[in-house]
Amino acid sequence: MKVGWIGLGAMGWPMAKNLRRAGHEVLVYTRTREKAKAHAEAFGTRAVEELEGLAEAEAIFTCLPTSNEVEEVARALLPHLRPGTLWIDCTSGDPAASRRIAALLAEAGARFLDAPVSGGTAGAEAGTLAIMVGGDAADFERARPLFEALGKTIVHLGPVGAGHATKAVNNTLLATALLAAAEGLLALKRAGVAPEKALEVINQSSGRSFATEVLFPERVLDRSFPLTFKLGLLAKDVRIGNRVVEDADVPSPLFHLTRELYQAAARTIGEDADHTEAVKLVESLAGEEIR
Repeated sequence: MKVGWIGLGAMGWPMAKNLRRAGHEVLVYTRTREKAKAHAEAFGTRAVEELEGLAEAEAIFTCLPTSNEVEEVARALLPHLRPGTLWIDCTSGDPAASRRIAALLAEAGARFLDAPVSGGTAGAEAGTLAIMVGGDAADFERARPLFEALGKTIVHLGPVGAGHATKAVNNTLLATALLAAAEGLLALKRAGVAPEKALEVINQSSGRSFATEVLFPERVLDRSFPLTFKLGLLAKDVRIGNRVVEDADVPSPLFHLTRELYQAAARTIGEDADHTEAVKLVESLAGEEIR
């Protein structure tokens, strides 16, 4: 299939590569033209200098920071799209915006799937992502061969917006677990328990999470905090997660508290820091580091 790809960030770069390696013809576009050319040289994709050049693709992927950028490029491409074009948005976006973009693209006869992913840069590189999809079932089946080049867990969740809603809730759970683990490990440290020893037990017990199994051992305890996912983007996802529970009229004091804490972390630590650096908010309140 001829595929267009918009956005060559930490996730988009390896995902577009994996589509090409699966045998698809891949046209790549990014505002930094040199980056698109570098991708083409490295993986055999084709760099497109103007956005309209993607209109020849049967399917167009977006992998951008927010739904605002997705809507911007959708409006720019709208006059050039052919009926039947399948638009697949892997952005960690807003469900309401997804429904609005889907309606916009329908004016040109294009179809829309929201398909955010989870698994981080390692999963993107290995092609083992979890892909959560919202949209029409027939569109999902049409896109399945593309998804199979990108991930291992591929789930159709419901109508447009369902994928982005699930992603936002997932990331809010991640954010909550990260801060809860920081609080608990600091308390155990003060009780004389080494954090790495505590994690040995926790990660074989019912309190384990992705934060305790991966993020703390590999990023926090050694203070490396490699930049793979920006704190500001996680704070954005938590805000979306809060809108999801509010729209559903679900009592959500934990989600609301997590939103307030991540807004504070993004302001004090910096939106461009890695998301795991949110633990520094807990450390600053305690006056002590976790290590």
